[in-house]
Amino acid sequence: MNASPITWDRLVRTAHWSLVSCVAANLFLLEEGDPPHRWAGYLASGIVLVRLLWGFIGSAHARFSDFFPTPSRLLQQWQAWRKGDFTPHAGHNPFGAVMMLSLLTLVLALGLTGWLMGTDRFWGEEWLEELHEGLANLLMGLVGLHALAAIIMSRLERVRLIRAMFTGRKEPL
Repeated sequence: MNASPITWDRLVRTAHWSLVSCVAANLFLLEEGDPPHRWAGYLASGIVLVRLLWGFIGSAHARFSDFFPTPSRLLQQWQAWRKGDFTPHAGHNPFGAVMMLSLLTLVLALGLTGWLMGTDRFWGEEWLEELHEGLANLLMGLVGLHALAAIIMSRLERVRLIRAMFTGRKEPL
């Protein structure tokens, strides 16, 4: 058996799949505005907040300092790909980091807009409902792109990326 080191620790993996469950439930199973929908949204927001905290105090590859997508890191990654160099990163590559941070931001924005819709000040505000729905649609699109990118990058880097989100270990194909 491959003795690959742990890339994504248990908290990262648990947060990932818990967030997937909350988002999928809210997008496809739960009735908009009903208490279960709201509580799944609050839970998703809480998961994101824990993950953000873990980005500062967690294990090596969970920390933002390991993968934060600076312009120079993005440029280096882009140049490597243009040369056909698809060497896997130990954690997130810079473009994967952009996706991850975008998804986390969208979940927090959805949590905030969902909560605001229930407040006295914003109850029944159509613009806020439209914003919330637009954010949900954007999240669905990015989730699809994220899943597709994971499949494509698995092939290009020759690493089992999706399996790594279950096991924590990036193993070769």
